[in-house]
Amino acid sequence: MRQNFSSFLCVAFLSLSLIACSTDETPNGAGDYVVLFHGVARNSKQMNDLEEYLQKQGYDVINQNFASTKYPLETLTLRASEQLTARLTEDKPVHFVGFSTGGLLVRAIIHKQKPENLGRVVQLATPNHGSEVSDFFKDNWLYQEVLGPAGQQLITDQQKIEHLFGEVNYELGVIAGNNTINPVTSIIIPDDDDGMVSIKSTKLKGMKDHIVLPVSHTFAPSNEIVHQQIAYFLKNGVFKRD
Repeated sequence: MRQNFSSFLCVAFLSLSLIACSTDETPNGAGDYVVLFHGVARNSKQMNDLEEYLQKQGYDVINQNFASTKYPLETLTLRASEQLTARLTEDKPVHFVGFSTGGLLVRAIIHKQKPENLGRVVQLATPNHGSEVSDFFKDNWLYQEVLGPAGQQLITDQQKIEHLFGEVNYELGVIAGNNTINPVTSIIIPDDDDGMVSIKSTKLKGMKDHIVLPVSHTFAPSNEIVHQQIAYFLKNGVFKRD
């Protein structure tokens, strides 16, 4: 009976979380690089609104697509590092913005091959200490099928992947959400959350700034307030507070 209930919740969770696929966008702009990474079971289309916003700020945006459901984080890190090496052709600062699992990938890439001209880094709704939602669904066949190997690594027991990340010795700003459109998954999470990730899980030792915004996990990447805060941190190294 628990398995049937888990399957029902998993369908509800996935139906609210998935977005259609798309291809990479060609970098534009004359300013610093900003590399974007989307979340698991999604692709670069998820970050299109943020890409457009940052391009209007003058940044040279690389909206990086990666096969998030086919490989574990170790392989995704290796492949993404190789792809970025080929795309970062100009000698100018490189900033990173990672949403959800994409934020973990950013940490892993920087630890593996930190750019000499690394700029600032923003994580958006990233489960730096895992998610109780993943703990609950990890044995469900539908969750395993849709989210793949990387989805299995989003549990709160992070011991097997801690070696991927290293210490935060760069300017990192973290954005968390405290709104949810999925009360079912929020019941699973004991602390304040965005429907998928608790605010507590987003925090990291060494981060320069942390802010909580009234956004849900699903729609955070397309939220205008989020865009403004990301751009502000990339420029100033802190989030804007009125």
